[in-house]
Amino acid sequence: MSMGSLAFDEFGRPFLILKDQDKKSRLHGIEAHKSHIMAAKTVASTLRTSLGPKGLDKMMVSSDGEVTISNDGATILSMMDVDHQIAKLMVQLSKSQDDEIGDGTTGVVVMAGALLEQAEQLLDRGIHPIRIADGYEMAAQVAIGHLDKICDQFPLDQSHRERLIETAMTTLGSKIVNRCHRQFAEIAVDAVLSVADLERKDVDFELIKMEGKVGGKLEDTMLVKGVVIDKDMSHPQMPKRIKDAKIAILTCPFEPPKPKTKHKLDVTSVDDYKKLRVYETEKFDEMVKQVKDTGANLVICQWGFDDEANHLLLQRQLPAVRWVGGPEIELIAIATGGRIVPRFQELTADKLGKAGIVRELTFGTTKDRMLVIEECHNSRAVTIFIRAGNRMIIEEAKRSLHDALCVVRNLVKDHRIVYGGGAAEIAMSLAVSQEAEKISTLEQYAMRAFADALDSVPLALAENSGQAPIQTVAEIKSRQVTEKNPRLGIDCMNKGSNDMREQHVIETLSSKRAQIMLAVQLTKMILKIDDIRSSSENMF
Repeated sequence: MSMGSLAFDEFGRPFLILKDQDKKSRLHGIEAHKSHIMAAKTVASTLRTSLGPKGLDKMMVSSDGEVTISNDGATILSMMDVDHQIAKLMVQLSKSQDDEIGDGTTGVVVMAGALLEQAEQLLDRGIHPIRIADGYEMAAQVAIGHLDKICDQFPLDQSHRERLIETAMTTLGSKIVNRCHRQFAEIAVDAVLSVADLERKDVDFELIKMEGKVGGKLEDTMLVKGVVIDKDMSHPQMPKRIKDAKIAILTCPFEPPKPKTKHKLDVTSVDDYKKLRVYETEKFDEMVKQVKDTGANLVICQWGFDDEANHLLLQRQLPAVRWVGGPEIELIAIATGGRIVPRFQELTADKLGKAGIVRELTFGTTKDRMLVIEECHNSRAVTIFIRAGNRMIIEEAKRSLHDALCVVRNLVKDHRIVYGGGAAEIAMSLAVSQEAEKISTLEQYAMRAFADALDSVPLALAENSGQAPIQTVAEIKSRQVTEKNPRLGIDCMNKGSNDMREQHVIETLSSKRAQIMLAVQLTKMILKIDDIRSSSENMF
């Protein structure tokens, strides 16, 4: 491309005048396909290295210098600054997998990239893109049908927690928290089972809150059956522990009513000022008395109160917490079975929340404090309280736990499982290859290509684990056929067994299905685009 000449407008700002505009053509036909596939392959190859338990993490630095280290496909892509239109579609693909399933966000992008890479070879051989898309669709149906045949299931109740924990451990295997692998998996399972409605097969994520506090080690992370709020008592001399708490939850300011702005209050003498102070104190006493009369022994207020108020509350022995945010207030109300009171006049004994114990946690040497409300009236609200050495690890632990929570939730909704480590992909690949033999039309080429694309996941797993990828996958493929065992996969952790049931590497069926469906839909869409033009470009 020849460079244009530099010119300046009347404000002295430089701009380029590009030459040869008439000779530049927009991308069209096979060239457009090549450009799309190139972009998708680039995105997929970036994520390929972070697949599996030995996968590597990516460090993203935002424009203002903030650093994020993550292994989660959706997080990596959402933070990558991509300009290409098709690369943006790949970002949306991982986001939709994250929104719908929560896990498998890296795998779905690697899968879509592999499908497009295979499509490129078919296009070079002169096969029409629509025929490739149709072949992929047929192959996807075969693959998903085969998944239903090879899946296992187990009844979902407290006695089968072990299977749930194993599935959560599989999804946490590649994350930064795998040092406390088992502990985090158990926390995720316990949190979901605490809030799950097993009859309706429903899990309300609103009831699971995650709080992080820098300091301590990952092993100190715990599940609190209640609410943790990042506040402390408003006065240092208030009790640090309240048993059988009856909590008044207020969203009105704890202070005497102010004169409205349109009325003027003239304080002309010292007496007037004293009267005003006496009035304020009386009003305040009245308010505190009103709260105490209902039987409350703890006040949680969304707004603040001044030091005078604080002092009075201490004198009247009514512990209080101020400046508690809206979402926390709601969660406290749900957990303790209390009602949020917007006006003082409406406070009655039946609106109080109840909790077995409210205590202050102190951390390290920095006088950092947090409040824990436990043994609540409604035991379904839980908080996962994460500790780690720095902010970055806490954020990554939150993302990892979110994935694990999603996986357990999916098992509550549909408790069918398939085996991981690339075992399911190899089994589907074999099934699609066999089906392709029975088809006489052109689509058979696309189906074989689909089978090859499925192999890209076990290949990436083997490569990331430091094994010879092609040799390892070929070996397992032949063993799956001869031993008729669809549970054989890549031994990423070098445990000496390829049977994923023995290794307890379990994935949810819903995640695998969604990965294939979403990857195929995106691939079909990209194959059907044969022209790119910018919206501002004149057609004629």
